[in-house]
Amino acid sequence: MSKKDFNQNDKVPFSSTLMVRDSCLCLHVRRAARTIARRFDDAFRSLDLTSGQFSLLMSLNRPEPPHMQDVANLLAMDRTTLTANLKPLERRGLVNIQPDPKDKRGRLLTLTDPGMALLIRAFPIWQKTQAELESMVAGPDSSQLLADLVSLSREHAG
Repeated sequence: MSKKDFNQNDKVPFSSTLMVRDSCLCLHVRRAARTIARRFDDAFRSLDLTSGQFSLLMSLNRPEPPHMQDVANLLAMDRTTLTANLKPLERRGLVNIQPDPKDKRGRLLTLTDPGMALLIRAFPIWQKTQAELESMVAGPDSSQLLADLVSLSREHAG
């Protein structure tokens, strides 16, 4: 049904609700994302680490300190959200935020030695949890699902 098929006194039929419940990509990706995040959060709890913090620490594991904007882009978040997520890690001494010597307006992010030590402890937990989740994916392997999710998450120009 199109928008013009409804007037202000009409209701969306319950059958439409069921159709959305059963086929909405957004709904099911969000539900899956929350389920996956909970699994990783539970797995990392002994390290006082969340799944989001693990991803953020891992994104800093690079040969050269990344710019804040590069990390924000990788994690698909705005700089304000990234800054808020960095603060508890910085207070714990796991990351360091420094002005870029080439451009004082920019910020470079580094994983500290304690941050690397935590990442070393967290990585095997991630591997185990990842393998468990991959085994739950329908089909012979999870590579197609991952490829599809990467494709959907790319920002397309236009």
